[in-house]
Amino acid sequence: MKKYRYLALGDSYTIGESVAAADNFPQQLIQLLRKGGYDFESPDIVAKTGWTTKDLQNEINKHIFHPPYDIVTLLIGVNNQYRGKAVDEYKPEFETLLLHAIQYAGNKPDHVIVLSIPDWSVTPFVAGRNRIQIANEIDAFNNTNKSICEDLKVHYLNITPGTREASDDRSLIAADGLHPSGKEYGRWANQLKIVVEKLLI
Repeated sequence: MKKYRYLALGDSYTIGESVAAADNFPQQLIQLLRKGGYDFESPDIVAKTGWTTKDLQNEINKHIFHPPYDIVTLLIGVNNQYRGKAVDEYKPEFETLLLHAIQYAGNKPDHVIVLSIPDWSVTPFVAGRNRIQIANEIDAFNNTNKSICEDLKVHYLNITPGTREASDDRSLIAADGLHPSGKEYGRWANQLKIVVEKLLI
């Protein structure tokens, strides 16, 4: 049986800040795929809380990868927005990261999946800040990364609308009042599983 390999690139949303390691979306995705009969190794996760596109690029420059990976996911940009960095700065940095991701997937763009940036404006952490401005900025970043994904023929999973449901459902938010809960990550994993299974047929 073929042994599959998965690389996850990102930030706190990829490592699962404030939830158990088994509850982040890469680990939940692997468990779902294993239950489906796919023999996956543990995911190679290159992500850290607080990372911007530039931080992830710096780590990629040092990290030892073992391509090709059967699946590569990329979720990055919330910290660019949080720190007030311009979308125009994000655009070329994100595109470079996505080109790396394609390379790590054996130069198969259809084996790369980008997840849209979650909208943290609905979380308790935002109390006293301008929620509308944050949501609009998140949309601007996501419009940019989606456009690049379309140009490079990469899968794009728009999870942002689902993250906005946390405004009425606090079970989708972790105990820190900012990051997604294991339940929310499970929703992402289930959506990813549908995409991945079609690729592995």
